[in-house]
Amino acid sequence: MAENTLPKKQLIDMYRTMVRIRKFEIKVNELFLQGLIPGTIHLSHGQEAVAVGANSCLRKSDKVLLTHRPHGHALAKGMDPKRLMAEILGKATGCCMGKGGSMHIADVSMGIMPSLPIVGAGIPIAAGIAFVFKQSKSDSVAMSFFGDGATNIGAFHEGLNLAAVWDLPVVYVCENNLYAVSTSIKRSSKLENLAEKARSYGIPGMTVDGNEVEAVYTAVKEAVERARIGGGPSLIECKTYRHGGHSRTDPATYRPKEEVAMWMKRDPLKICRQRLVERGYLTEGECDALENEQAVVIEEAAVFAVQSKEPAYEIALEDVYS
Repeated sequence: MAENTLPKKQLIDMYRTMVRIRKFEIKVNELFLQGLIPGTIHLSHGQEAVAVGANSCLRKSDKVLLTHRPHGHALAKGMDPKRLMAEILGKATGCCMGKGGSMHIADVSMGIMPSLPIVGAGIPIAAGIAFVFKQSKSDSVAMSFFGDGATNIGAFHEGLNLAAVWDLPVVYVCENNLYAVSTSIKRSSKLENLAEKARSYGIPGMTVDGNEVEAVYTAVKEAVERARIGGGPSLIECKTYRHGGHSRTDPATYRPKEEVAMWMKRDPLKICRQRLVERGYLTEGECDALENEQAVVIEEAAVFAVQSKEPAYEIALEDVYS
């Protein structure tokens, strides 16, 4: 078995989660267009392999720090799609009782720390959580996800430097989808591979194909295992592509049509499905059945969220500290 070739059950489970994320994001978009979601949404369809590949390396006790595009990572870490959908719709049955919405989700019991819409905000916080793990002699690991744009802000450099100096058990995962909102990474960095920035802090850095779930898993697993035994932090850059715009208000017309078409051919779900069929893990029919199964799961989550009650006004004053 080749180094990046995962066992049958593991790859099927990864594909199932990737399909779940894709179906979830498409359904969220549908509900938004129906006017059922307050605020805006930032969807991650096209980037599923990063969320699933990275989170598959973690234990329940490990903590993840998410961004303004958090749905896929939360599902990959084990969040109940019903509670997540209800939260996005602002319902009382949501993971944060409807107080957070799309960009402020959490389930600490699953290791999903409150997501942070401020670009790069989770990077130094992940170092802080990792510091607690080290001080308490735990073998748990913190993982921070962020986009390519975050690698140019102060929190990135401060967070990585601190984690490096203290040899903290943290893995930094950069989802390089080539655009910080509408700004191409080519206009904001001279580096071909952003993982090279790890060298500035004396820590390992690796660039992988973010649309190949097995490649992501292999790279992140090595970094997680290294962190778990006291080897310190790592930076993993996953090159990927969002299928839609930055948010619901962004038509993404700044992206060349040829570029979009090229990346659509490299859809992570298509790649993973092709691997499953080529290796004899699943037939085309079994892949279809798996996708239909997940469509039902997400439809049930949507019905649950739509039918859930709005939060009572008085809970606005609960869980607030002065």
